[in-house]
Amino acid sequence: MEPHSHVFLGEGHEHAEKRTWAVIWLCAAMMVLEILGGLLFGSIALVADGLHMSTHAGALLLAAVAYRYARRHATDVRFTFGTGKLGDLAGFTSAIVLAMIALLIGWEAIGRLLAPVPIAFSQAIPIACLGLIVNIVSAWLLGGGGHHHHHHHGHDTGHSLDVGGTKLTLGIHEDGVPPRFRVREQVPAGALWAETIRPDGARQRFQFAQVGGVLESVEEIPEPHGFRVDLHLGEAAASVDFEEHDHETAHHGAAHRDNNMRAAIIHVVADAAVSVLVIVGLLLARVFGWLWMDPLAGMVGSLVIASWAYGLLRDTGRILLDMNPDRQLTERLRLEIEADGDRLTDLHVWRLGPGHLGAVLSVVTRNNRRPDDYRQRLRHFASLSHVTVEVQQP
Repeated sequence: MEPHSHVFLGEGHEHAEKRTWAVIWLCAAMMVLEILGGLLFGSIALVADGLHMSTHAGALLLAAVAYRYARRHATDVRFTFGTGKLGDLAGFTSAIVLAMIALLIGWEAIGRLLAPVPIAFSQAIPIACLGLIVNIVSAWLLGGGGHHHHHHHGHDTGHSLDVGGTKLTLGIHEDGVPPRFRVREQVPAGALWAETIRPDGARQRFQFAQVGGVLESVEEIPEPHGFRVDLHLGEAAASVDFEEHDHETAHHGAAHRDNNMRAAIIHVVADAAVSVLVIVGLLLARVFGWLWMDPLAGMVGSLVIASWAYGLLRDTGRILLDMNPDRQLTERLRLEIEADGDRLTDLHVWRLGPGHLGAVLSVVTRNNRRPDDYRQRLRHFASLSHVTVEVQQP
């Protein structure tokens, strides 16, 4: 048997790494300017903000190093399942750092609330505004710099069909509801119907009704979602193939999320949120003399950061502990294997990296089947990058 790849890095890994380094250089330049400016002009507030920016750059450096290390060691045989989880480990570490920052901000805010200190408004407000601008630019760069890359098209995106000269878009909608066909264009509902033809020859007819401005099938679509659809409008008809991986990529969720980039973005967004709160608190304190508004804004900011840190810690922790990242996909996989009488006695699904899942399954069958037969049946699950199959006879 030929060896197979264990490179389980997320899509756009190198691009994400480059964006992270760009933000690090921006923060480093800002840090140097603030510290030098503070020393030259005698502003301790400017020096303090420069030092704060250094912690910001340090957190992003962790993300960049994780990207680089994972890329350079992606084919290292010492890593049994590749380096795809390194970003989740970096995200977990960043979550701990964020939680510590939240505690420090909260502690400082409580101290200042109990013992107010004089505030140099003429220095503090411009520095907070400058920090906000840097964070907005950083978030823009990390988000892709305005360039959005769409590589997946799920069912809800839809397939375009020409049905007797009428352009229709047919998709599957299942955002928290049972899956049903949808047609966006407005045509007579009574004249529109669809029929699915599955690989085993099974057919099912679907009628449409007006629901919330679109046409939606009255009947639910049973799993799995791999079939041909004949869409009829009056006497005209057109066909399109739906594949299971289309359904799968419509729900990226935890299985596809890049937690390393997520952690980097949370760092800059959290800093931006605190900057906004600080600016509001300082302005109110300056205009109305409410000195307590500044520490109160800090306390609110610490709670916001703590909440984001908890979410990141929870999600990355689940991945590092190999919890099932996609229960819906797991159930579809089970239905696929047991569709013709085989019995699945053991099934484990876990995340190998962004967009890559591993699966180990044990099947009891009365048929003369090999592990490769089952791997072939599961090939349309695009996220399954590493599948181990054990076949047993009853």
